[in-house]
Amino acid sequence: MRLIGTVTPGLPLLVVAVEEESAYLDGRFPVLLTGMGKINATAALATVLAGGDRPSEIVNLGTAGALRSGWAGTHLVSRVLQHDLDSRVLNLLTGRTFGGPIELGPEPGPVLATGDLFVSDPEARDRLARSADLVDMEGYALATVAVRAGVPIRLVKHVSDEAGEGAARTWRESVDGCAKILADWVHTRL
Repeated sequence: MRLIGTVTPGLPLLVVAVEEESAYLDGRFPVLLTGMGKINATAALATVLAGGDRPSEIVNLGTAGALRSGWAGTHLVSRVLQHDLDSRVLNLLTGRTFGGPIELGPEPGPVLATGDLFVSDPEARDRLARSADLVDMEGYALATVAVRAGVPIRLVKHVSDEAGEGAARTWRESVDGCAKILADWVHTRL
């Protein structure tokens, strides 16, 4: 975890998993580097929000795998779910729902599936494609922390790969270009 800059009530906090995704951000806004995965994302954002001033909003910028061929570009996520928690079984055991989907706003947009698994297997991709459009490793965790803290959040994802065979190689090859596009999104939208 590393916070670059100072969290200020009137400014958004930009949250990314790794330095590669933040390479072209210009320092106008504070940036939180969380590390990869749900636990790192949760711990980093919760620590920053508990530390004092709160941002006007949280903007999670990052790469995502497409769960269907043809998905490309930058997307504002409308709904996020957790794909590696078996909510159905937990509900049967306890009668309560844990880790249900989070609605992020009324605007139409893709559904993001988050889990602590880098999806590079075609069978896993096809299974996830039944309930989501994109996949990442931090979005759900960040949305959970933000919602519980009462801070607005946007998840902005740029497609880096097709979450299938060769996804890891494709991510390494495309992350720099994705970072440029995400920085452009920040410059034109914030």
